[in-house]
Amino acid sequence: MHAGKLTEVGRRLLAVSVGLAFSVTMSTGGTVHAAEVSARPTAEFLSSIGIVSTFDDRGQPYAKTLEMLKYGGFRWLRGGIEGVSEIGPLTIETFLSLHREAGVKISWGLGSGSGDLEGLIATGRILAEAGALLAFEGNNEPNNWPVVYKGKKGGGRGSWLPVAELQADLYRAVKQDPLLAAYPVWSISEPGAQTDNVGLQFLQIPHGAGTLMPDGTRFADYANVHNYIYHPNAPDPSDNKTWDAADPGISSPVDGLYGNFGMTWAYKYQGHTEDELATLPRVTTETGVAIKGEVDEALQAAHLVNLYLAQFARGYRYTSVYLLRDRTDEQGNQTYGFFRPDYSPRTAAIHLHNLTSILADDGMKETPDSVDYTLEPQHDTVHDLLLQHSDGTFQLVLWGEALEGQNTTTIKLGRRVATATIYDPTTGKTPVAEEKDVSEITLTLGNHPFVIMFR
Repeated sequence: MHAGKLTEVGRRLLAVSVGLAFSVTMSTGGTVHAAEVSARPTAEFLSSIGIVSTFDDRGQPYAKTLEMLKYGGFRWLRGGIEGVSEIGPLTIETFLSLHREAGVKISWGLGSGSGDLEGLIATGRILAEAGALLAFEGNNEPNNWPVVYKGKKGGGRGSWLPVAELQADLYRAVKQDPLLAAYPVWSISEPGAQTDNVGLQFLQIPHGAGTLMPDGTRFADYANVHNYIYHPNAPDPSDNKTWDAADPGISSPVDGLYGNFGMTWAYKYQGHTEDELATLPRVTTETGVAIKGEVDEALQAAHLVNLYLAQFARGYRYTSVYLLRDRTDEQGNQTYGFFRPDYSPRTAAIHLHNLTSILADDGMKETPDSVDYTLEPQHDTVHDLLLQHSDGTFQLVLWGEALEGQNTTTIKLGRRVATATIYDPTTGKTPVAEEKDVSEITLTLGNHPFVIMFR
């Protein structure tokens, strides 16, 4: 159907066919004056999509892990030396095989409570030689799992000096190794809990910071946070749940970048300024949401898919969600998974599978182009991300984060496009509409994304 000949009846049928999701209109006025937006490589977004998982040592067979990773389109996996041994069931070969068969890269960390720096570097070199290594990661939440390093206990409610010394030595060991020097080092998680001001709220301690570790001490290339979207300060469902959790500044209601690297949440030690936080290299190695209370499977799905988009749009280079599949070897609320204990996909897994399939790109456009467009009106709960596929196709992703109701917005392009193809990942991997010679596209968004492709 040509947009210029779309009748009122046709518009109604089109809207009904996708559950009142969108309509397409054609500009009849003069030139649309839009703002130029630089695209980002589609592959860069896809590579940001990571996951936390259990393995054979916790009762999850390798074959099932591989199957779930492939289905979701996950590009990286949070791993580490915790639980790894030479005799198994979890070995370094487990991670090498997942890389070979699923294409995932591995972030390699000390895990919870380990001070084995030598073991981390040695196994990290094996991953690097196989092309499987993504980055090194410091200790996981030393507030919850203290470490012992060089005979001294650190973290928890005691001094954090051993934690800081271990992280500084980790950074130095990686950067002094010719094979590993080019790989980034991610900080510990939850530095905002440090009891004494050892300086872990900085990537590199600046002059005059007054910390216990010396000025100039380098800890990491990336800040690492666990900004779970539900938090004691934000316990209920609300608009912009994932967008607000990804906020790098003081406005974030959760335990995010500001509370760990701006002003520490436990003892209020000063770290990076808000201006510095806006551009601070950052990753998330844990976030997610459980199905419980007011959060049903449908809302979890909306949150988890939107989460990857919001994190990337707000400056997080990599994001890993907890959890691939519900754990069955421990007590507590085990409904965080993309997959159920029987390995069947939850709605979140299906929708993510559709999104990564729609965007699929194994190449990389090194220098993406720009597009002139504006959203009118601009709603607080409607967000956009412009991507460009390696073949040159633009993929404009718009998603809503309205807890209730819907918002309608019009994408006004600075030019007509020959074909605009629209996808809804909640309905499948095939287009829900295709229009010719358009310069305006109107979408009605609730709490999930649409993808608009054009050249």
